[in-house]
Amino acid sequence: MTEPLLTIRDLSIEGRQGRAWQPILRGVDLELRRGEVLGLIGESGAGKSTLGLAAMGYTRDGTRIAGGEITFDGMDLRALGARRLRGLRGRRIAYVAQSAAANFNPSQRLIDQYTEAPVDIHQLRTRPEAAREARELYARLRLPEPDVIGFRYPHQVSGGQLQRAMTAMAMSCEPDLIIFDEPTTALDVTTQIEVLRAIRDAVREIGTAAIYITHDLAVVAQMADRIKVLLRGEEVEEQPTRAMLAAPREAYSRSLWAVRSFRAPEHSVPPAGATPVLRVAGVTAEYSPGTPVLQDVSFDVHSGRTVAVVGESGSGKSTAARVITGLLPAVSGRIELDGTPLPPRLARRDPAALRQVQMIHQSADTALNPKHTIREILGRPLRFYLGLRGPAREARIRELLADIELDPDDFIGRTPAALSGGQKQRIGIARALAAEPRLIICDEVTSALDQLVAEGILKLLTRLQEVRGLAYMFITHDLATVRAIADHVVVMQHGRVVEQGPKDEMFRPPHHPYTRLLLTSVPDMDPDWLDRTIAERQES
Repeated sequence: MTEPLLTIRDLSIEGRQGRAWQPILRGVDLELRRGEVLGLIGESGAGKSTLGLAAMGYTRDGTRIAGGEITFDGMDLRALGARRLRGLRGRRIAYVAQSAAANFNPSQRLIDQYTEAPVDIHQLRTRPEAAREARELYARLRLPEPDVIGFRYPHQVSGGQLQRAMTAMAMSCEPDLIIFDEPTTALDVTTQIEVLRAIRDAVREIGTAAIYITHDLAVVAQMADRIKVLLRGEEVEEQPTRAMLAAPREAYSRSLWAVRSFRAPEHSVPPAGATPVLRVAGVTAEYSPGTPVLQDVSFDVHSGRTVAVVGESGSGKSTAARVITGLLPAVSGRIELDGTPLPPRLARRDPAALRQVQMIHQSADTALNPKHTIREILGRPLRFYLGLRGPAREARIRELLADIELDPDDFIGRTPAALSGGQKQRIGIARALAAEPRLIICDEVTSALDQLVAEGILKLLTRLQEVRGLAYMFITHDLATVRAIADHVVVMQHGRVVEQGPKDEMFRPPHHPYTRLLLTSVPDMDPDWLDRTIAERQES
């Protein structure tokens, strides 16, 4: 057997809390050989990303390595100086972060950020060579218009497209080891298949070793040779993938494999002629003249009900939200709130209308100001929309924290950096609730969360809806989430609504061909599913 490329022994990492240091990882071991993929799974806060970053000899601010060994290709990473570590990172060890939006420079084009590592930092390619390779990788990762998409800025592409661009960047120097930290979290199921295939093929062709961090157990089943389960910083067990899927040894591992059963209560169909909270009527919109990104889109959202809008990356889901909120004025059609047309432009809407439509964003990391405390984050909408100040505002902040099931005394003075992913998303919910809206647009709010935390968020949103009669427009590519919470489903493709109807009807055949494609693109726990699905589609 070949020597390991990466060896981690008895690794302990601590994080600062006030003046004390608390354990994050406790004595974890890891071995990885060239061409091998290790899957890391576990719930939020298990230490997966901390372990992945440690494989680069890196720890986040406020954390430290308290003990253990990290050896990469015979080199002790803990003993290397900063200059030699910089020479390894990006060149021989690459990292694909979970939140692409937070890791791109918004002022530089995608192609310039791709070429930075192979050309400017490591001098491995000329700029024309690197640009050519970028276009080839963009095509393999199924990015639209691969020859020209690199000339766009990060804000001009969808979240899923940006995640694929980051994956291409990590592969730019053909590294020996890539740490994939939730690389397909932001992708719809149809695109995910092609990206998983491209990642796996690239790993095999280059002979790269990979650590694949994910909370999606069906995805790790397709990608990993072995699976390691973590819980609260400790290793629970590690087995070859097929053995782990067939017979996990530990009770915690078996709990991760259990099928989540949460379903929101069914809501009655609104009576004929009832006025919806939101009406989107024949909306067409475009980013550049003559090139529509939405075409004749129509749907209603009624009080106390949830409309799920689904479709692949670039289908127009988030663009529809931008039109509804006034960030992108419609070219034609109208947006109505409680039967009253809204001005197309955000600047023309009065504060009362602004208050009634709020949004919870996909990436809490970029949606919450990292410099502000939770008191400041929640206090701002209370002051802006409701005019609350002083003790009244403080009391309402505390009520909101209690509503989202966070202890006010513990959380009110924290900043977002001191919160887990699920806690940040709860703060995003509280900020939306602060305005006392009629409608909340939830944009992929559970996509970055593990199954246990995501289920908690769905339960919270459902409870708040039942208590407050909220209307939800739920943008998602996760069909399991649609089954759990939706009353009505709108399927979008290429900026159009291709099918819509009550949830139960949408999941029963016959289906529109595109809806059928979505339903058959949801991975299952069979390690052969990806190969079989790709083969079936090539034959058809």
